[in-house]
Amino acid sequence: MAQRSKARAKRSARFSKAEKRFLKRNELCKVATSHNDMPHVTPVNFIFNGSAFYFATDYDSRKYRNLEKNKNVGLVVDIYESPMDNKAVVVQGTAEIIEKGSEFKKLYGAFYKKFEWVRQDPWGEEEAPFIKVRPLHKASWGLK
Repeated sequence: MAQRSKARAKRSARFSKAEKRFLKRNELCKVATSHNDMPHVTPVNFIFNGSAFYFATDYDSRKYRNLEKNKNVGLVVDIYESPMDNKAVVVQGTAEIIEKGSEFKKLYGAFYKKFEWVRQDPWGEEEAPFIKVRPLHKASWGLK
């Protein structure tokens, strides 16, 4: 039984069609990392590829330093229009740091195409990493 629980914990969360549509229509999420058991939350632009989330950060940021020590991460993508009309996807997962190579180049191209701020302030490999978030658990509400 314990082995089955471990295997289940390593599987990525699967997203419904409504969740995928919502995530692909949005580009801002709030990322939570932890430093000495204290949460640190920051907004970041992200790309969702259907199974993982990606965002860029700087080497001197608190979130990067936190993720070097603790790969557990949470994020939320939400829209609040009224108390009766709010939508969200909340994720808990693990982070992987991508600093160079073909995956970095592919991500950089996607970010360059999608975000004006990347085109305005370009960077190269090992100048600022991407973070890949593999979702292990998720919840959502308000999506159709």
